[in-house]
Amino acid sequence: MKVVIGMSGGVDSSVAAYLLKEQGYEVIGATMQIWQDEAEEVKQEEGGCCGLSAVDDARRVANQLGIPYYVMNFKESFQKNVIDYFVEEYLMARTPNPCIACNRYVKWESLLHRSLAIGADYIATGHYARVVQLDNGRYTLKKSAASAKDQTYALYNLTQHQLSHTLMPVGDYTKEEIREIAAKIGLNVAHKPDSQEICFVSDNDYASFIKQELKRTGRCSGAFTPGNFVDKNGNVLGQHKGIAHYTIGQRKGLGIALGKPVFVTAIHPEQNEVVVGDNEDVFGTVVYAKKLNFMSIPFLEKEMEVTAKIRYSHAGQKAVIRMAGEDCLECVFEEPVRAITPGQALVCYQGDYVVGGGVIC
Repeated sequence: MKVVIGMSGGVDSSVAAYLLKEQGYEVIGATMQIWQDEAEEVKQEEGGCCGLSAVDDARRVANQLGIPYYVMNFKESFQKNVIDYFVEEYLMARTPNPCIACNRYVKWESLLHRSLAIGADYIATGHYARVVQLDNGRYTLKKSAASAKDQTYALYNLTQHQLSHTLMPVGDYTKEEIREIAAKIGLNVAHKPDSQEICFVSDNDYASFIKQELKRTGRCSGAFTPGNFVDKNGNVLGQHKGIAHYTIGQRKGLGIALGKPVFVTAIHPEQNEVVVGDNEDVFGTVVYAKKLNFMSIPFLEKEMEVTAKIRYSHAGQKAVIRMAGEDCLECVFEEPVRAITPGQALVCYQGDYVVGGGVIC
């Protein structure tokens, strides 16, 4: 059977291509062109999993493995579904996870559509996760064998159709085993470092990037208008430089001196206010999420005990979930969790399997 694998030029997708070929698949390598119209040196430096350097590395690996290789243009999809979404979320005082949007709408929806159109049966990636079909017929994700590298959180919103046409061969291995395989077969990316930052914000300065996007499109926004820092009772404590600069739980870079550490506990875009308080004020037990996607079940009929995560780096804690509306999930944690952040994802598990999740509202 034919599989198109998204190749980032990194060790994980490179070894994934090798494993699929060893399993007997007809493998086609593809890198997604997502960079926009930047200068050549910018495209060379940035781009993380999809920049020009990624293309060079992926092409070399494909040649070593003896598989055909293509660069597919997804600039328009990436701009619309990732960059524009990222900007709009920050302007609304939410903190988005652009990798989740990229996975759902670019790496899967766009790549799968293109791949099926050219006669492929599957797409594949180098993600640390496993696709399984349960006894009820539903497809879901199972946590990776490498728990420290598990990426199921960022893939929670893949559809049943997408999962049924997806292969993730790396999910059965640890990172160390993947690097050993790469070295054994002589891939020159065997010891290539992992990309860390958001690929289109190379210096990690989100606010400057958003400003540049607004300038490019001729827009202005009140998200960069100075306003008041207030406490939970509404008392004015000082001036902030615009809500786009802040996120829930933030302590550093606030630019306000109160004689003690303070943290962002809420952001009110309508009043242009940033609420700050003590560390204990950042904790809560109840989370609501919308834009739901269920995996292991078609929908939630009754209360369910789960382990839930509210951000990628969250280890997960015990909770009970129930429906609180047609497209609203209520999640009540046994113990308080820190910095429940609108725009991030709530992802629920039973054991190693993804139940589903949604966007924290």
